[in-house]
Amino acid sequence: MQCILLQVGTATVPGSEAFWEERVGVRVAVAGASGYAGGELLRLISGHPDLEIGAVSAGAGAGTPVTDVHPHLPALAGRTFERADPGLLAAADLVFLALPHEESAALAAALPGHVAVVDLSASFRLTDPRAWATYYRTGHAGCWAYGLPELPGARARISAARRVASPGCYATAAIVALAPLLAAGLAEPRDIVIVAASGTSGAGRSVSAALLATEVMGAVSAYQVGGTHRHTPEIEQALAGATSGQGTREATADIVQPTVSFTPMLAPMPRGILATCTTRSASDGASTSAARAALADAYAGEPFVHLLPEGRWPTTAATVGSNAVHLQAAVDAHAGRCVVVAALDNLGKGAAGQAVQAANLMLGLPETAGLTAQGVAP
Repeated sequence: MQCILLQVGTATVPGSEAFWEERVGVRVAVAGASGYAGGELLRLISGHPDLEIGAVSAGAGAGTPVTDVHPHLPALAGRTFERADPGLLAAADLVFLALPHEESAALAAALPGHVAVVDLSASFRLTDPRAWATYYRTGHAGCWAYGLPELPGARARISAARRVASPGCYATAAIVALAPLLAAGLAEPRDIVIVAASGTSGAGRSVSAALLATEVMGAVSAYQVGGTHRHTPEIEQALAGATSGQGTREATADIVQPTVSFTPMLAPMPRGILATCTTRSASDGASTSAARAALADAYAGEPFVHLLPEGRWPTTAATVGSNAVHLQAAVDAHAGRCVVVAALDNLGKGAAGQAVQAANLMLGLPETAGLTAQGVAP
């Protein structure tokens, strides 16, 4: 760990009457640092006032200079990716795992219990082993604290945890959009439809013919249609908690279990998610003002969730490079449905930014440290 001197007084000469406070920089490691989410973690950590970068691993990329893969990070010139060695990673105070779920679960099991871990994969998000087996078809590794701070009671659980499961990108958009309406009794949980478009970075960095520029440019396409996308049970689990008032825990038997029809889409942009989330109104009296009030009440004072002025609809461009979620709501009186649209950066609030937000809470740091709600434009 590195000691950092922060000036609190006005003098600039050590040993003068100025008061100096000594802080200890927290060393964090990143496993899977050569991917898009891993690279975004490195960017955010590099600019974080209280974190320093420890080991950075990249599996098959071990020995490769970091800036060969991430040329936008000149501060890491001279650093090379290392192998994913649990002993090497365990020298850090906290480890970010940005790996496929099979690799993440195995590496997490090999890390000592005293090491704090934030996992960006799906390995530890689901409480129900049956849901895990249905969608992932591997052994269920368990369930950690769910790292979506904006849910009721979540901050306390994250702050007290040594292991946190960071939510999925689509799941974050959908849960933030719909949880307040379900909690307020404005929306019917049994008829939820979500159509969400993601940028190509959401598919990761692996080579795929479907992600070639000639295939993506000028095209929008659906994929994993018909309830097969793996974020479906994650969304249902969190919304069940919202309906029951139990946060992210499973709903009790007397609570109506949410049913989600989720259709993801690939959009010709590098990053961003736009999720249109609709559900049948719970009563004839549902109105746009009531839906907006539920969102405003739920996220009052939240640094990263922003309800836009009425009539202005979210756009992915406004959230690029940020940890923000932009929301808007309306009630379609003709169809009897509540509509909430959410936009976020899938590599920011949908991945690395949210992971850093959780890490800040786990480490007792200001929750917003190293993060911004301001996007990059144009």
